[in-house]
Amino acid sequence: MIQIHTTDSQMEMKAHGDYHFPVYISEESIGIYEGGAFMWHWHPEIELTWIQSGTIDYRVNEQQYILSQGEGLFCNSNALHSGYMTEHGNCEYLSITFHPRFIYGYEGSILQTKYTDSMAVSPGLSSLPLRPEVSWQSEILESIKQIYRWSKQPPIDYELSIHLTLTRIWQLLFRYFAALPDTGESEMEHLDRLKDILTFIQTHYQEALTLKDIAGNVNICKSECCRFFKKHMHMTLFDYLLFYRIQQSLPLLKEDNSITDVAGMVGFSNPCYYGKIFKRYMNCSPREYRKQE
Repeated sequence: MIQIHTTDSQMEMKAHGDYHFPVYISEESIGIYEGGAFMWHWHPEIELTWIQSGTIDYRVNEQQYILSQGEGLFCNSNALHSGYMTEHGNCEYLSITFHPRFIYGYEGSILQTKYTDSMAVSPGLSSLPLRPEVSWQSEILESIKQIYRWSKQPPIDYELSIHLTLTRIWQLLFRYFAALPDTGESEMEHLDRLKDILTFIQTHYQEALTLKDIAGNVNICKSECCRFFKKHMHMTLFDYLLFYRIQQSLPLLKEDNSITDVAGMVGFSNPCYYGKIFKRYMNCSPREYRKQE
């Protein structure tokens, strides 16, 4: 079992390709993550996903998507995202991440200023589900599968083929988003506030956090903080804090720590309450989880 490693600001630490070829292609499974979920994070790379099998509960900023086999998702640069196993079980999917500079080439080019920055830095364009019944989205999904096939059996012009295909995908996305109304700067302010709240929780989850502490960190009242978080995250602040604490406790249970100690290490003052919340999210007790391979 693994979990995504991030900086204090929730930026993923894993490299997605390198400077010479900033593209990363991988097969993923939601079942490999601790608790059947990868936690909220962001990265400067754009991410394209195609669902091979199963169903995933995928969240990007304030949007929630239930994606099934054959469907996909565009997740923009710097967008907060997380994924969760659904009641239907595991989900396997393809992931392609690439840096925007792979599209525009060099700093200051018209490809950057006109066609990339205008879309990649806009929080209002954070994501889009890709459905096979929509012709231009179906083209993107087929392109994702083609890129994956090339990654397994690279043609002689592998990098050039990848570049041309991703550029075509970007062109289709650009044409779609260019027709949408401007979302304004308030979207950026909301995203920054959401990141600040998540960062504060993930930095101080081991402490006796209160709503007053969290709201004060972003300079809003407690009721507005609750309303804002519920609107954008589709769960309450308290539920997220409990869920995050349980997630952080999973690797600790695999080490030589008592369950009482683990509870205290992740912010639970009462080990019995920890066990109750653990079972709510994991469908087993901490002791049962510890015995699992």
